[in-house]
Formats: sequence, C-alpha cells, structure tokens
Amino acid sequence: MSPNWEELEETVGDDGAESMVRPYTITRGRTAPERDDLTLITVLTALPRAAEQAGRRLQPEHRAILARCTRQPAAVAELAADLDLPVSVTKILLGDLIAQGLLAARAPIAVARASGGVDLGLLNAVREGLRRL
Repeated sequence: MSPNWEELEETVGDDGAESMVRPYTITRGRTAPERDDLTLITVLTALPRAAEQAGRRLQPEHRAILARCTRQPAAVAELAADLDLPVSVTKILLGDLIAQGLLAARAPIAVARASGGVDLGLLNAVREGLRRL
C-alpha cells in the first residue's frame, strides 16, 4: 500500500521535517539551571510587572510560561508538561524569568508549613495526650 502523501505532508510540514527546536537552542547553550532551589513541586506565580514586560524580547517559551503563570500559579512539573520540554530545560527558562523579576517561586503551602515553622499548639497537645496515657 502506498503512503498517503497529502496526509504525510500535513503532518510533517512544508519544510520536510517536523518542527523541533533543540533544548540547547532554547537555553542558548546552557545545560544546567543556575538556581538549585527549583524542585518539581515549586510553585511559580507571575508578578504584576510580568504582563507589561511579556512583550519585550522574550522567547516563545518564556512568553508561554508567563501566560500560564498569569492565569494560575503552576508547579515546575506542570510547566514542563505544558511546554513539552525536559524539566532541566524548563528550570533554566524559569530561572531566567525569576532573575528578570517576572516570576516568583515558592514552595507549596504544605511543604512551606512543614519546613517553615512548627505548630507549638499541636506539639503541646500531643505531649499532653502522651502524659495522660
């Protein structure tokens, strides 16, 4: 059976190759993020000035990240999936936007509470409960 060339042409595109940009092109040759505090569950939010700065010379991937984080805060893993890019490449792009003051990164609320402070009231209640035993 011969291939359907019209369908193949629509799938592949006019230039004869699928549209694929190599990760090193997107990151301008960088292979590792400058920040080591971005985990898969780090939540990113666009800062107020991001909307006005989004039009300046940003790569399409940077603009996509800002658009997504302006609508709703997103985790690193979600952004990587949305962009269909490796997490390491996504972290490099996120680092760029954080350094430019366009994104804010924070640990998820549950993690922040666990690492940021101890609920002394809860600990006292547990201690008192143990004493009663």
